[in-house]
Amino acid sequence: MFQYEKKLQYPVNIKNPNPKYAQIIISQFGGPDGELAASLRYLSQRFSMPYPELKGLLTDIGTEELAHLEMIGAIVYQLTRNLTIDEIKKSGFDTYFVDHTTGVYPVAASGAPFTAAYLQSKGDVITDLHEDLAAEQKARTTYDNILRLVDDPDVREPIKFLREREIVHYQRFGEGLRLATDKMNEKNFYAFNPSFDVQCNKNCFRRDNMKK
Repeated sequence: MFQYEKKLQYPVNIKNPNPKYAQIIISQFGGPDGELAASLRYLSQRFSMPYPELKGLLTDIGTEELAHLEMIGAIVYQLTRNLTIDEIKKSGFDTYFVDHTTGVYPVAASGAPFTAAYLQSKGDVITDLHEDLAAEQKARTTYDNILRLVDDPDVREPIKFLREREIVHYQRFGEGLRLATDKMNEKNFYAFNPSFDVQCNKNCFRRDNMKK
């Protein structure tokens, strides 16, 4: 069960609206490497994780990603509030405005709407953790690109905080991968999925004995 605290994980207080910034930052709301994809990825993968430590890790990080989604939504909202029609036209925000007005909608900077194709839940501990490691680095790169394009300190500071959390998550998933490989007793752990193959191996053993 989740508990909601009525505050952002890091404060967002943007004084100067800027729809151009909003158009690029919204990619971390609904884009391919954004916070919505991250939270759904980790909170889906946790069910099939064979070890309680990894279930806890994915639950913790998946929940924090929801907090990051809220931060990005607040940034986009504050960057687009009280815009005039002239400002919307001049900034190129009109293509977004015609579909969503100034509502916060899960979409990439390219204009592509969110899709579950951005994430994977394979049910294999090694596969899923490698996907998670890659996801954190792709998100970090996206935040790097945003920081290259944005010079407003009110926007940069929360973005820098989010970038730092991607690095921490990457480190924690690396620890999770080491934990998983230490627990696996097969010489080639790529050939064994403990959440699936333990029961299969028992059944196969019974079948082999019956044949004898």
